[in-house]
Amino acid sequence: MVTKWKNKLSIGVWAVLFTFGVSGLLIVSGFGSNYVQRDYFHTVQFRNELDRFAQYLNMFELNLIPLVEVKKSITVSEDEVNDYRYRSGDDVTQSITSVNDEYQIRIKEALSENNQEASDILVSERDKKIADIKKVFTEDEYVRVKVRNEKEKELEAFYKEREEYYPEYLRLKGQFQYYFKSSGSDQVYSNLNTAGIESAIEQMNANNMKFKISYSIPMELSGAYYIPRNTQLENKNVSFQGEIGVGLSPSSLITFQYNKYQREQITLWAYTLLSLFALVLCFICIRKAKEIPARIGRLAPYYNKLPIDVRVMFIVLTGLGAMMFLFMMKDQFLYVFSDPFLYGWNMFINLALASVCVVAALTQANFTATHLKEWPCAKKEWERGLLNKTGQRIKTGLQQIKRSLSDSFLNKSIGVQLFAMLLLIFGLGFASIMLAIDSDFTLLYLLLLLIVGLPIMLLLIKRIGYFNRIAFKANELAVGNLGQELPVSGNSVLAILAGNINVLNAGVRTLQNEQAKSERLKTELITNVSHDLRTPLTSIITYTELLKRGELSNEERITYIEIIDQKSQRLKVLIDDLFEVSKMASGNVELNKEKVDLIQLLQQTLAEYDDTINDSSLQFRLPNMEEPVYAFVDGQKLFRVFDNLIGNILKYSLENSRVYITAQTVSNQVIVSFKNVSKYEISENIDELFERFKRGDSSRHTEGSGLGLAIAKSIVDLHEGHLNIEVDGDLFKVSISLRIEG
Repeated sequence: MVTKWKNKLSIGVWAVLFTFGVSGLLIVSGFGSNYVQRDYFHTVQFRNELDRFAQYLNMFELNLIPLVEVKKSITVSEDEVNDYRYRSGDDVTQSITSVNDEYQIRIKEALSENNQEASDILVSERDKKIADIKKVFTEDEYVRVKVRNEKEKELEAFYKEREEYYPEYLRLKGQFQYYFKSSGSDQVYSNLNTAGIESAIEQMNANNMKFKISYSIPMELSGAYYIPRNTQLENKNVSFQGEIGVGLSPSSLITFQYNKYQREQITLWAYTLLSLFALVLCFICIRKAKEIPARIGRLAPYYNKLPIDVRVMFIVLTGLGAMMFLFMMKDQFLYVFSDPFLYGWNMFINLALASVCVVAALTQANFTATHLKEWPCAKKEWERGLLNKTGQRIKTGLQQIKRSLSDSFLNKSIGVQLFAMLLLIFGLGFASIMLAIDSDFTLLYLLLLLIVGLPIMLLLIKRIGYFNRIAFKANELAVGNLGQELPVSGNSVLAILAGNINVLNAGVRTLQNEQAKSERLKTELITNVSHDLRTPLTSIITYTELLKRGELSNEERITYIEIIDQKSQRLKVLIDDLFEVSKMASGNVELNKEKVDLIQLLQQTLAEYDDTINDSSLQFRLPNMEEPVYAFVDGQKLFRVFDNLIGNILKYSLENSRVYITAQTVSNQVIVSFKNVSKYEISENIDELFERFKRGDSSRHTEGSGLGLAIAKSIVDLHEGHLNIEVDGDLFKVSISLRIEG
């Protein structure tokens, strides 16, 4: 424990020595130049005091000329007469005209106010001035008197101003002893008890003088410096030679300054030497400074959690605090002699506070430097610093402002309107400031409010109301409530937005209808699939149960087996077609395209149905089928399309009607069409015919899976073609468009 306290005490002593040493350097740098002289009599301060005394002595004693004598010596030259004469104009006429113009307005104002007395006074003043001007331009002596009077007034003001320095002269005269002899006569000027120059010199050379110096007042600094120009005394300049000294009187202010300077000089240099010695000790014991963090190292982890710029700020603040207390010590140093207890105690307190700041700054600097030894760590600390984060926020804010400004001009019209409105609003605000400065602008400001402010307010209310309606409609649309459409008027951005909301409203209504239709078709699909799969499956189960009985004849057994076989094949066709449609819908089908003659492919398909066609009452017409028509397709898949379409024609065509099949080339496409007359009434919604398990026979008494058109359309879509259906009454037409080149 004793060792620990000794270490802490040594750290404190080191900080005090360091602070004391730095304070000595500051004090000597601030005041050292004032105390390098041998004594007070060699300082600039004393020299200025001496020169000021010589100046006052010359003014009030050596070259003192009474005001009356100076006035008598005043002369007036012809140039001065002419200068005075032409001050108010180039000639007498111009001067008189100027005076008349000056008084004419004032006289009219007095008469308009029925103030005859004031008018008479002004007329009298004008006439006197005109008479004076006439005399100035005609009588030289009259002008000389005026110029002389002006000079006398200037002299009186000069002498009056000079008297302000007389008390200071008396004070200095009591501090110095002197004698001076004029170069123009043998007259001696002195405040010594002497009768002549020899006695004055003898007394100044005696040992009762603490300081003396030979002093001369040259001719250029004699009477001419204090006598105005154009007087008879102007060139009567003389110089003075003599000595100025300081006596041994202990009550003299100069003696006090001399003793004070000696004390301060000794104290300053002693303080400086001690401070240098303290700094030498600090550098010898620098190891103790390095131990500072080790003594309070447990605080380092908590301190290093602060952002790096905050730590730097604390280091700078504690360093500035130390410098502030040191400069306060420097300022208080010279006042120690006036009140040793007060200022000595203040210096001690400032020394202690500066020492604490030094320890704090060095400790923080050591913590920070140790923590930032490696560059990655320093970079990481900087990234989490407040300055960096603030800079990033400012950068982000500026980017957002830039983006907002850019966005505000996405529609140039609304951007210009916005900024024009802002300028008008700020203009009204500036006008209100002018109104506060001067109430005379009240009427003008009210007119501005009526002409500019009121329309802006009404426009804002209208636009905000319209915007709120759009926002309310958007919220309603988001939850699925369609309601009525928004009113759209004009070409503003809000009107365009309202129109777009209406479009979305219509789109949502269409989607709802499509969704309802999709739900209905889904229900029909499930019903149709269930019916088409259950019918053959029921037959298979029924006849299988019958076969299980042993009471059947061979003919019945053969019949039942054939029925089961037919229904099984029927069920297989349904399942295969369903699988085919699912496969095509998923896109998991590969096409083997090649150049195929579509005419030949149609003929092959018709050949497959040759017996069925012959047994039917339908008449097939194939016009213009002599020339081949080629397309780049998958022949097997397209054969399935033709097969499905011809099979549907045979099942759903009206008996004894004609069927037309054509194929032709149009531009870069081949168009194959199938036309027949349906024996069943066709739904007006053609798109439903492409739905799976949808049949032309809604009663579902005909054979077929209901997937024919769906499969055909899927195959054509895979070929990037189009399969279109047209219905005109009972006339049913299917058109297939395929590209010639694959």
